[in-house]
Amino acid sequence: MSHRNARLTVHGRRLLVERVRSGRPVAHVAAEMGISRATAHKWVRRWRSEGDAGLADRSSRPRTTPHRTPAAVEARACQLRRTRKLGAARIGPILGVPTSTVHRILTRHGLNRLSFLDRPTGQVIRRYERERPGELLHVDVKKLGRIPDGGGHKVLGRKAGRITRSGMGFDYVHSAVDDHSRLAYSEIHPDEKAATCAGFLRRAAAFFQTTGIDRIERVLTDNAWPYRKTFAWQQALADLGAAGKLTRAYRPQTNGKVERFNRTLLDEWAYVRPYTSNTERTAALADFLHTYNHHRCHTALGGQPPISRVNNAAGQYT
Repeated sequence: MSHRNARLTVHGRRLLVERVRSGRPVAHVAAEMGISRATAHKWVRRWRSEGDAGLADRSSRPRTTPHRTPAAVEARACQLRRTRKLGAARIGPILGVPTSTVHRILTRHGLNRLSFLDRPTGQVIRRYERERPGELLHVDVKKLGRIPDGGGHKVLGRKAGRITRSGMGFDYVHSAVDDHSRLAYSEIHPDEKAATCAGFLRRAAAFFQTTGIDRIERVLTDNAWPYRKTFAWQQALADLGAAGKLTRAYRPQTNGKVERFNRTLLDEWAYVRPYTSNTERTAALADFLHTYNHHRCHTALGGQPPISRVNNAAGQYT
């Protein structure tokens, strides 16, 4: 790419060549265009040897890098990162190279963040996104301890909160996230039985339909028992005309969009402030979902809220 003070762009170089081809001296054309004769001769020479392609900017990367780290050392650094999950500061002394060099190697191969790797296998996680809303729905359940009236340990302190919380039981937050738009829907239930999961899926599909997602094609879940061949769940899928799909065992990354939503759910709703009762926390869920879907910017969506992706897709496919 030409810098902002460049005398010649691709179009200027083409004009230079045309004037020289017309029979005018290179020195005269160079003077008219405010460049040196050497520069003019360079572009004319490139055009004669390469044609119009020779007038484009070339990469400033050197053809050879004699001092580049050997490929064997790079491979060894990547192996240590994948197998032992070591950082650059620990890999450097092992290989006898500077820490900064190891960091550049890991960055070059996409290994500079452990979050990019599948922890058990050390393989780089391949991100994916479906092409349109409704093509794939991620479903999961998050288990949360109920809050006693008057507050739990965040209000009363650790010791007192543990006593008042005893025997309170758990809430089960059922969530569904559209793969393409990240639009989310959640409900709180006292259990995660098959009938509860099936009812939640039907209501989630009805919610997505109100936003413009008319049909759910596939539903992705983990391997929990309610999703594995239970009659209620299979009947709910059949009623929606959707296919069910299970993740690989012990691979929550496959269902990663709803897993990431669960983390946001905890940070921005469940643990965002101390609640004095379970009812108060439950009531706050609706406001969080509205903010998440309609106002909260999402980095994977270019800083836009999920509803904008649904609206854009509706305009694209209509």
